[in-house]
Amino acid sequence: MKIYTKTGDKGLTSLIGGTRVAKYHLRIECYGTVDELNSYIGLIMCQDIDPHHQKILKEIQDRLFTVGASLAADPEKSKMKIPDLHESDILLLETEMDNMNEMLPELKHFVLPGGNTVVSWCHVARCVCRRAERLAVHLATESFVDEKMTIYLNRLSDYLFVLARKLNSDAGTAENIWVPRL
Repeated sequence: MKIYTKTGDKGLTSLIGGTRVAKYHLRIECYGTVDELNSYIGLIMCQDIDPHHQKILKEIQDRLFTVGASLAADPEKSKMKIPDLHESDILLLETEMDNMNEMLPELKHFVLPGGNTVVSWCHVARCVCRRAERLAVHLATESFVDEKMTIYLNRLSDYLFVLARKLNSDAGTAENIWVPRL
């Protein structure tokens, strides 16, 4: 199977279901951003971090493929069976955040991105996740988007923030707190 098809050479691509749209279409922007996020998750996952976090990040990558597939499908025309998100996927993120938060000091300041390299990657992924969420919310005003997708992306950005704090703590790195100049 060839990777290149040449069908997108004129700036159009196909959604699942066959609908052809411009490569800058909001739906394409949504699942492209989810794909970008998944790549950053992969970058975090392959760092020297606790195997438990790597396992959860692998689960997240699988769920992001589910989100991407759903976003890549034309809700009006696709007949393909696409995996869906479950409430348990959202609950996993919430449980993981609660568990990490129990081991972290109380958050009393805004935290600036940084601390060490893997923590910085978490913050980059968090920002990309927030962009994916904004795009999905926008798309939902024009077309069907399963509400669990936007909820999942919202929780995931929170998870990445807490993970950044936990990885900083695990490394013994001081949090990069924001002290406003007044």
